Amino acid sequence: MAALTSLSFSAVTHCSERKKHTLSSTPFLASSSDFFGFRTHFSYHHVGVRASHSTSNMVVQCMSSATDAPTVSETKLNFLKAYKRPIPSIYNTVLQELIVLQHFIRYKRSYRYDPVFALGFVTVYDKVMEGYPSDEDRDAIFQAYIKALKEDPQDYRIDARKLEEWARVQNASSLVEFSSKEGEVEGILKDIAERAGGKGEFSYSRFFAVGLFRLLELANATEPTILDKLCAALNINKRSVDRDLDVYRNLLSKLVQAKELLKEYVDREKKKRDERAEPQKANEAITKCLGQQLPGL
Repeated sequence: MAALTSLSFSAVTHCSERKKHTLSSTPFLASSSDFFGFRTHFSYHHVGVRASHSTSNMVVQCMSSATDAPTVSETKLNFLKAYKRPIPSIYNTVLQELIVLQHFIRYKRSYRYDPVFALGFVTVYDKVMEGYPSDEDRDAIFQAYIKALKEDPQDYRIDARKLEEWARVQNASSLVEFSSKEGEVEGILKDIAERAGGKGEFSYSRFFAVGLFRLLELANATEPTILDKLCAALNINKRSVDRDLDVYRNLLSKLVQAKELLKEYVDREKKKRDERAEPQKANEAITKCLGQQLPGL
């Protein structure tokens, strides 16, 4: 199982420009190429969206050469320019970690977009942003995020939906026997299997692992041996998938804990504000009462 560092929550800190309450932790499971880091801050940062539209399709997309690849800073700046409304930091900090991870995946020489990868990212994004105050803003942030990586957010959503719909009508047997069947999704899985088997370039990632997990989940294929068989059929290293699913589960667990702490913090601050407001209201009531009585004295 992946080794994870524990969260350590800091006290309230003071900045010379502004005061903010901070809840933070160290990033975990970092490597030279990718990571699921997790740090949360109870504050607001400004990030936002530039609209564009293009037709979604299932065509495999190849990455640019290394010399054409933007830097991580440029990708993050594109995101910051795109969505200018404030994002609660408990969400924004995780998004910043994810965009760094995805930047390294996106601009690897071997990267080729595929719908299983898209399904994995969409699943992670929707889980991370679960409970976000505005559905409209959540979608706008998604658009800004994917466009910052120079890809099409509609491709991600449409391809993820196609795989979800396909998986819902599968069972454990049909899921792992895709190579003997015909169909759009079966063709996608066959292409992945061929590339992962050495007949083309294939870049495994943690988002891909989450995509596989989502297919199994939707097909209600919960037996542990089914994941073994699916990985074998796709020529994917099962050990890597197990490791990365451990990371994903722990990420979700940490998010749940952090959101609970945020709720407690917000409730506590609201109670303090209400308590401070009570004497003020009492004074106003007394003043009003006296003002009404004085004319009759």
